[in-house]
Amino acid sequence: MNETATDKNVARAALLDTATLSDALDRLGIAGQCHRIKGRDPHMHLAGRACTIKYGPASTPPGTVGDYIDDVAPGTVLVLDNDGREDCTVWGDILTEIAHRRGVAGTVIDGICRDVALALQLEYPIFSRDHWMRTGKDRVQVEAVNVTVNIGHARVQPGDILRGDADGVIVIPAEHEQAVLEAAEEIHAAEMHIREAVRRGMRLDEARRELGYHQLQTRRR
Repeated sequence: MNETATDKNVARAALLDTATLSDALDRLGIAGQCHRIKGRDPHMHLAGRACTIKYGPASTPPGTVGDYIDDVAPGTVLVLDNDGREDCTVWGDILTEIAHRRGVAGTVIDGICRDVALALQLEYPIFSRDHWMRTGKDRVQVEAVNVTVNIGHARVQPGDILRGDADGVIVIPAEHEQAVLEAAEEIHAAEMHIREAVRRGMRLDEARRELGYHQLQTRRR
């Protein structure tokens, strides 16, 4: 069974967009916005808990780039830290096919991927800095699995919630997920009330003032 379907907080995150979650993170003073990481297609979206992979320069002889895939649980988001490198890939069509078949929720890369056509065909979500065809074989290798990594200047630990949509990727630290989700749900509800008020004929500035729009994401102590 897909773990997303049985994980209540992942399901809650999946109902919220990354912009709303970003505002909630700002309110709580948490840096969870993954800078410059975006979907290879704006229709891609994902939600799930992180399985992290840390890459480093290849040794002599070089190590593996992607043999971890058979041990990844369904519903997991693979989070690959290649130190932002854009000169070689750490993800391609074989990994996409296997991850899709295994029910992996998606892949997030601080770096680049290749073979985007298959990901689009299978509707498998990949979020990365960019895509390019040059292989990572003999250039990088897996250094560690399920360790703390950095994705777009955001800290990601195994088990953190990742949410991705057309605006990018958010990481929700496991130790703060309840507070982040509650704040995001409050912000979402306030914004929906503003829209409903405007549809009834209220001025936007009045609706925003009445519902405290300009303070929704303000840091609270």
